[in-house]
Amino acid sequence: MKHKSNNTAAAIPIFALVLLASNLRPALTSVGPLLEEIRQGVGISVTAAGLLNSLPLLAFACFSPLAQLGRRFGLERTLVVSMLALTTGLLLRSQGSVIALFGGTIMLAAGIAIANVLIPGVIKRDYANRVQSTTTLYAMALGLTSAIASGLAVPLSNWLPGGWRAALAAWSIFSVVALIVWLPPAWRTPGEKNIVRVPRTSVWRSSLAWKITAFMGLQSMTFYMTIGWFPAILQDMGYSAENAGFLITLFQLISLVVGISIPPLLRLASDQKLFVFFASLLISAALMGMILMPGIAYLWVLLMGLGSGVCFVLALAFIGLRASDHYRAASLSVMTQSIGYLVAAMGPLAFGFLHDFAHNWTVPLIAMVVVTLVQALFGLAAGRNRTV
Repeated sequence: MKHKSNNTAAAIPIFALVLLASNLRPALTSVGPLLEEIRQGVGISVTAAGLLNSLPLLAFACFSPLAQLGRRFGLERTLVVSMLALTTGLLLRSQGSVIALFGGTIMLAAGIAIANVLIPGVIKRDYANRVQSTTTLYAMALGLTSAIASGLAVPLSNWLPGGWRAALAAWSIFSVVALIVWLPPAWRTPGEKNIVRVPRTSVWRSSLAWKITAFMGLQSMTFYMTIGWFPAILQDMGYSAENAGFLITLFQLISLVVGISIPPLLRLASDQKLFVFFASLLISAALMGMILMPGIAYLWVLLMGLGSGVCFVLALAFIGLRASDHYRAASLSVMTQSIGYLVAAMGPLAFGFLHDFAHNWTVPLIAMVVVTLVQALFGLAAGRNRTV
C-alpha cells in the first residue's frame, strides 16, 4: 500500500482505510442501548455492566503495544489479524454466557486496539501532506458507523430471533468484508521492520506527548461515558429505549457533521488550542444543563455532540499534526492509545460505581463535568502548534 501520486492509485488504500475504520466502533456503541437487556439477560449488576463498558478501554490500553508487530509482519498483515480478532470476539460475545460476554469483549477490543494504533501511522506514511483531510475521512467513517450501530441496536434486537445476542453478532458481517478486502494487500506487502525507528523514550519523555495523551484519554472517557450510560439515564428520565437510542444516535451524528466541517475552519488559525478548549467547555455546559433542566435533553445532547465532534477529530489529528514524521506518529499513537485508553477506562466503571453509591445520576454527571473541565485545560496545551 505505497502512496502514489495519482488519485486513482490512492483510491484503493483510502477505501480500505474507510472500510477498516467502519468496523472499529459498532462493536462498542451497539452495547449501550442494549445494556439493560444484556444485564438482565446474563444476570449482572449495574457495576458489572459498568465494567463491561470499561473493559474495551482497558483492553485498548493493554493490547495497543501489540501493534508494534506491524514492524515485523507489516502493517497490512497486522491489520488483517486485528480484523480476525474482532470477528471472533463479536461471535463469541453473542453466545449468551457471562464468560463469553466478557471474553468476547476482550478479544474484539484487542483487534480494535491494534487497528486504532496502526491507522494513524498509515495515514502519516501514505498521506503526509493530507493528514487533516484523511483523518477527517477516517473520523467520518468512525462517527457514521458508530451512530448507525447505536440507532439500530434496539430495532435489531426486536427484529432478529436471537434478541440482543443476534443484534451484537450482526456486525461481524462487516468485519468479515473488511478482512477479505485487506487480504490481497497483506499478502503482497513485506514486513516493515523500521516502522517505529525512533526510540520509545523520545516520545515518552516529551511533555507535549503526555499532554496529547491526557487530552485523548479524557475526551475518550467523556465519549464512552456518554454512549455507555446515557441510554440508561434517559430511560430513567422517562424516554423509551428506542428514543434513548435515537438521542445517542443524534449525539454521534452531530459529532460526525461537526467533524466533517471543522477542517476548513482550522486553516484560519495558527493552532487548535481555542477550538478544543471551547469545545470542551461546551460539553461541560451541556452536562450541567442535563442536571438542572433534564426536560430538554434533546438540546443538551445536541450541544454535547457539537463539542464532542471537535474534540474527537482533533484528538485523532494531533497524532499526525504533532509528530515530525510517521515514525514518531507511530510511537505517539502507541502512547496515546495505550495510556489514553487506560485513563478513559476509568470513566464508565466509575460512573456505574457512583450511581450505585449515590442511587442517582446527579453525582456521576457532576463528576463528568469535572472531567470535561480538566479536558479543556489539556486541550489548550495539546492544541499549540508544536511537534514531538
